[in-house]
Amino acid sequence: MGAADVVPGVSGGTIAFITGIYEELINSINQINLSALKVFKQNGLLAFWKHVNGNFLLALLSGIAVSIISLAKGITYLLEAHPIFIWSFFFGLVFASIFFVAKQIKKWNLLVIIGLVVGAVFAFYITTLPAQTESNALWYIFLSGMVAICAMILPGISGSFILLLLGSYKVVLTAIHERNLLTLAVFGSGAVIGLLSFAKLLKWMFAKHHNVTIAVLSGFLVGSLNKIWPWKETLSTFTKHAGEANEEIIPLEQVSISPARFEELTGQPSLLTGAIGMFLVGLAVILAMEWASRFKSKKA
Repeated sequence: MGAADVVPGVSGGTIAFITGIYEELINSINQINLSALKVFKQNGLLAFWKHVNGNFLLALLSGIAVSIISLAKGITYLLEAHPIFIWSFFFGLVFASIFFVAKQIKKWNLLVIIGLVVGAVFAFYITTLPAQTESNALWYIFLSGMVAICAMILPGISGSFILLLLGSYKVVLTAIHERNLLTLAVFGSGAVIGLLSFAKLLKWMFAKHHNVTIAVLSGFLVGSLNKIWPWKETLSTFTKHAGEANEEIIPLEQVSISPARFEELTGQPSLLTGAIGMFLVGLAVILAMEWASRFKSKKA
């Protein structure tokens, strides 16, 4: 989940769904409330730990943190050095995920189909929005944390991409690299508040409208494919630190194009064969994760 959340366009929530821990994650987050404090006061730390499913949350959050810290630089480099291959790999991941998420729908009807279409259209629209220029204001970083964390636990809507839209992605990634504790603390505080609030809504939706909820989440995955399509045409850019030695050109608005059109516009090879190979690797990873999840369930 941590590795997925680093990439603008891929959601950690997708990985949680594939591995079969999504609803347990939502339920565990919802256990962190005033009742948990009462349990701690009346029955002690061990009862509190069991109440909030502490072992599960500690293992998951530790894995996410280690992954983000260790892979942030590597993934950033790969996205810059080999973008077509990396995006093809993630395209395969998300494409395969659609089928494994949608198969959890127990009964199809008109409302479920409408939920799927609405989710797909909404996610597609999100991917077409231009990114904003960045802001270092702490109140804005706090707000970004609240909004992005909601996306991070939704399959198909990337928290990193939401940060890009808000103009906070580079700020947060730089804070991770430079160990800027103030920025990370403010961002983390916003994320915690947003997560606790949004998880309540998701729990209610799963309890009352399970099939429609799964359909909407599946739609999110379908719509998000536009964002991670490997071949893009950049329509507008933003120059950061213009005129300075560390000048950087950041794409603000991009559209998906065919491999042939990419070669025509850029004069660079589309690397189609390698891209197909990485797409298949992505498919294979999801199949392996699904198999491992089913094996674990049968063993349990």
